Amino acid sequence: MACVAGCRCCTERRRQSSILYNILKSEERKEAAAGPPPPPPPEEAPGPGCSCGSRRRVALRSPQVAGKAASAVLVKTLRFVKSVPCFQELPLDEQLVLVRSCWAPLLVLGLAQERVHFETVETAEPSMLQRLLTDRRQEQQQPPPSSSPQLPSAGEIQAIKGFLAKCWSLDISTKEYAYLKGTVLFNPDLPGLQCVQYIQGLQREAQQALNEHVRLIHRGDQARFAKLNVVLSLLRSINANVIAELFFRPIIGTVNMDDMLLEMLCAKL
Repeated sequence: MACVAGCRCCTERRRQSSILYNILKSEERKEAAAGPPPPPPPEEAPGPGCSCGSRRRVALRSPQVAGKAASAVLVKTLRFVKSVPCFQELPLDEQLVLVRSCWAPLLVLGLAQERVHFETVETAEPSMLQRLLTDRRQEQQQPPPSSSPQLPSAGEIQAIKGFLAKCWSLDISTKEYAYLKGTVLFNPDLPGLQCVQYIQGLQREAQQALNEHVRLIHRGDQARFAKLNVVLSLLRSINANVIAELFFRPIIGTVNMDDMLLEMLCAKL
């Protein structure tokens, strides 16, 4: 409980200090004046049987627009997490373990709930000579591994879009999204946790609440609970590094995501 009290104190000292929060607030008027952007042209999918297309590197077509939309969803996601009383009762170090592990799947669930659409473009592939010269230069300079971010592949982006399409096809309700987020948030299998049994019980309660809600609201669809569990299984393939490079690198640059999550956890969003 002392750690939680310390978190409240930290919250008061660093009120309104989140990096993403400040970015969103500073750009609020500009976005309102500009209005919604025109819909981008559809992306071209690789031909049937083509495996090389899924390995090609891609970037956001409108990185600032999509990045700010994802940033807004992340702020809402952290606000939801911090509003859960059972989460607030955990020590701060336990909260950090949970958030650092689940922020990416929770964000993707939030993108689905907010129906955020984004388009990507294929990046130019360097020639063989460019690759040789770049590799030789990197060997001579010996840069740190973190200085060369890897753009996501088309296959990784299609997996995210496939997940979003799956959620939209199920027309998941607000309560169902909340129970799904609770199941993802309270993961007792993470290393470094001390309150394992307590967190395990919270995850079980979230699953039971989801099951009861589905049986009450969707009596004619006996397979719906299984379909929602498929959504949970698909979330396990979400790569946090892919999400960070795709949505947040254009916004926050080289800022470490763990540092930013800690700041957001201690800030009043």
